[in-house]
Amino acid sequence: MLHMLYLVGVSAFAASGVLAAYRADMDPFGGLVLAFAASISGGTLRDLILNRHPLYWTHDWVLLTVIICVGVATMVYLHFWSLPRRSLLVVDAIGLAVVTVIGARAAISAGATPLAVVILSVLTGVTGEVVRDVLCGEFPPLLLREDVYAIAALAGGACYLGLHHLGTGATPAAVVSAGVVFALRMGAVYFGLHLPRPQQLRAGDWRLKNRDRGSGR
Repeated sequence: MLHMLYLVGVSAFAASGVLAAYRADMDPFGGLVLAFAASISGGTLRDLILNRHPLYWTHDWVLLTVIICVGVATMVYLHFWSLPRRSLLVVDAIGLAVVTVIGARAAISAGATPLAVVILSVLTGVTGEVVRDVLCGEFPPLLLREDVYAIAALAGGACYLGLHHLGTGATPAAVVSAGVVFALRMGAVYFGLHLPRPQQLRAGDWRLKNRDRGSGR
């Protein structure tokens, strides 16, 4: 079940890679490159940090086949139909949700400390997006433009860790935690939520001072 869930996350990231390549006006080869980069970068970084060899995708032909098939299918779709609005954000949120949780599970299985589990879950979730955006020339990457991106991954990793320590089964914990990530990310997209920027805080302080000055305080 968890492997199927992981394939869903990888498929979403593969589709997001092709969609990003489409927006950057790349050719089909570029689309496949971004599909692979978005899908396996996070897990590769996680395995390297945990010193897990061989890397997970080097001996999983099903995973590689799924990436290729999803990438080609997305290209065919884009050839006949227009790109749906916010489609990249939706499939990216699905990939982020699932891959983040898988990263947390892998870190727990490797005996990482609780803080390391959360850090590795975030790195696993966001690395593919960063690599994808850099390769298609989009800077700053989505991670640095959307604060509720990494925070959503952090919340999902912490949720999975907490449910694991409470004795929740692996599959229910993964589903719930992935749901938390997806809900936070899409909620932020839908409502336009952001953390306060330093400039906004300074502007708020400036308005407060002027108001106090005008009232004679």
